[in-house]
Amino acid sequence: MTATTRTRTQVAVVGAGPAGLLLTHLLARAGVESVAVEVRSRREIEETHRAGILEQESVDVLVESGVSDRVLRDGYRHDGIELAFGGTGHRIDFQGLVGASTQLYPQTDVFVDLADARARDGGDVRFGVTEVSVHDVESETPRVLFTDPDGVAHELVADVVVGADGSRSHCRAQVPETARRQYFREYPFAWFGILTEAPPSAPELIYNHSPQGFALISSRTETLQRMYFQCDPAENPDDWSDDRIWSELQGRLGANGYTLKEGPITSRSVLPFRSFVQEPMHHGRLVLAGDAAHTVPPTGAKGLNLALADVRVLAEELERVIGKGDAAPLETYSERALGRVWKTQHFSYWMTTMLHTLPDASPFDVRRQEGELALLSSSVAGSTYLAEAYTGWPGAR
Repeated sequence: MTATTRTRTQVAVVGAGPAGLLLTHLLARAGVESVAVEVRSRREIEETHRAGILEQESVDVLVESGVSDRVLRDGYRHDGIELAFGGTGHRIDFQGLVGASTQLYPQTDVFVDLADARARDGGDVRFGVTEVSVHDVESETPRVLFTDPDGVAHELVADVVVGADGSRSHCRAQVPETARRQYFREYPFAWFGILTEAPPSAPELIYNHSPQGFALISSRTETLQRMYFQCDPAENPDDWSDDRIWSELQGRLGANGYTLKEGPITSRSVLPFRSFVQEPMHHGRLVLAGDAAHTVPPTGAKGLNLALADVRVLAEELERVIGKGDAAPLETYSERALGRVWKTQHFSYWMTTMLHTLPDASPFDVRRQEGELALLSSSVAGSTYLAEAYTGWPGAR
């Protein structure tokens, strides 16, 4: 029988995506030891392409903590968005309204920057592990068991275990039903997403509302664009030819006076919508961060930003846990994080329901949405609310 390798650390992190890696990076800067384990290989995560709109605070933490300044060099600053409805476009000027911007920078690149920084700094990150399980979270020495890529069994003993293992979190399930509350919202529509080799169709994101359904025009690079349109969650991407996809997108954007630049479609997928929160975000010496604790619809571009906001707060509270030797600050983390989580849930829900067409929508419902969009875009107060929420709430943690 092969012996189990036992390691002692202060914080064990399950999940080495952007949230888990940023947490271990911030902890290392504060002198707190950590080990992160991840079931996916580094290459697998790097090849999972995901869009990214970063709030200013997300950009700041990457740059100011020494991860990388590549987000400033390779990212694209956006000073606003376009709301398209009623036959034309209406720009929401973030800079003019709240003096803030967002940065178009793919989540994949955020991961690469963080993984490079952890490797550069000698961080202990184990990719490609299997058989991960969490134990004894109600004790003072919770444990993480896993098998490394060479088949060696490991036991990781820590002061705190952090579950940053995504929306299908194993860690989340370790909280007894009697000690948790879960909140769900399923949506009756999804996004049909494509990547296309084409030049940008617009300098900033276009959020397009039309009677045929929602569409979002985004970008990746000067030659690769990301676009979405509202569809049924049961839609099969393989049933859609390039011509059919472009006809659908051009029709929806054309209703508001836009013409898209077309190119070969290199990827297509259907993205279901879901809102979820688990409260509290801790149990014993287990804490949850990012998608393990909550998910939001992508309409408001909040998922990654909310995960990074979680770990900024968590890093502060974990310093106190390690310094004091007790778990009381974990409850403080949960309270602080949930304040932002529910604000973000509201904003994401509001953007989603304002812009998408419900399956049973009447003509009245569609016109009422147009009235809401007109009121929002024509009001300085309304536009300011949207700009402030979209670019983030500085210090509101």
